[in-house]
Amino acid sequence: MTTYITIEQVDDLLGGGWAPQDQKPRSVLMANTWLTNLRLPGFEAIPIDVIQAGVEVAKEAAIGNLYQAKETGVLSKSVNADGVSTSKTYSESSRSISAGESFALALLAQYLGTGQVKVVRG
Repeated sequence: MTTYITIEQVDDLLGGGWAPQDQKPRSVLMANTWLTNLRLPGFEAIPIDVIQAGVEVAKEAAIGNLYQAKETGVLSKSVNADGVSTSKTYSESSRSISAGESFALALLAQYLGTGQVKVVRG
């Protein structure tokens, strides 16, 4: 995992009260994991917009909006013995993206790219 942000950087940008002291290490760990999983390019020095994105995500992690539990599996099941019919409904496991995550993704858009390469033939 790459370390994009530190507790000190988050404290500098948000002030010391962004999370209780005992929650800060885990929140920053979660933010660094989130950023690492985006497969950002390697940086010699972490750009300020990447740091700011990490700060936003750490703040979301501190209030429980990051890596939330997901409900999967069967939501409902029906059986009809006489008509021999059955029905199941499954959850989609979708989740909402928090405002902080959305802002972080906007800050990181220039680094994420589309995976496409422009080909010029001459």
